[in-house]
Formats: sequence, structure tokens, C-alpha cells
Amino acid sequence: MQKGYSVTFFTQRNRTHEEIPLARWIIEEARKIGVGGATLFSGKEGFGHDGQFHSENYFDLEDQPLQVTIALTPAEYEALMARIEENRLRVFYTKSEVEFGFTAER
Repeated sequence: MQKGYSVTFFTQRNRTHEEIPLARWIIEEARKIGVGGATLFSGKEGFGHDGQFHSENYFDLEDQPLQVTIALTPAEYEALMARIEENRLRVFYTKSEVEFGFTAER
């Protein structure tokens, strides 16, 4: 068991960085620093800090809300946030202290 953080980033399908969807960029950066896994969730609808409504609909899939959730050690958290800061990205996130690990050995 390890102690660390559960971090969830909130974005939309149409947000990109370096011509890559932002959610994918976050996942790839997490992989580069050695994080063991990340999960991408798609949402049906929601609204952002600016009050703008975002939804998955037949006419506009680009505005679909997305969440990337990652369990991170403190060192992984610092490394990932440093990469986001270096790239001058503004992404809303939540961070909670958690314990994580596997239920059994392989």
C-alpha cells in the first residue's frame, strides 16, 4: 500500500496541446514520468467555471466533458504538475489524499 493522491483533471474533447487532445497529453505525460496507470472518463454533460454548458450531443461531440483520473505518489504528483506548469497549461483539477495499492500479489 502507498500513500499519495487521487488527482482528477477536467477538460473537454476539443481542448488540445501540441496538436494532441489535452486529456491524451496528460495521460502521455503521466506515462513518461512512470505513473502506473490513468483512466479517461467521458461525460454526458456539465458546466465549467465560466458557466458555459458542455455536452455530448449528436451535433457537437467536440464539446464533450472529459475527466482524467490518476493515483499518484507525492513525487509523481510534483513531476506531473511541473510538466503542466512548464507547458503553461490551465486545467481545473481536484486532489485528494488516498491510500492505493493492489488487493493481492500476482
